[in-house]
Amino acid sequence: MKKIDLSSAEDAAPEVDSGLLIGWLDRTDLARELTLSVDTLQRWETRRMGPPCVRVGRKVLYRMEAVRDWLREQEARKAGVGRAVAGRR
Repeated sequence: MKKIDLSSAEDAAPEVDSGLLIGWLDRTDLARELTLSVDTLQRWETRRMGPPCVRVGRKVLYRMEAVRDWLREQEARKAGVGRAVAGRR
């Protein structure tokens, strides 16, 4: 059996784990991380109420830092509402 040298083919092809998507999650990963369903994230995207996302073809990606910022905004919004209600009493 003849041995095929793939070194030139490997040099020409881009590396699969190039690090381009480090710091990004797909919808399934984010749903798992937040213990939500993928359908919930889909609904939030449609209603523009969830974390910001980017579409690449059919793939939906979330930048981890943007998700963290969104979570902080949700926390601040809840804290602000609680203070306003408490101040009216």
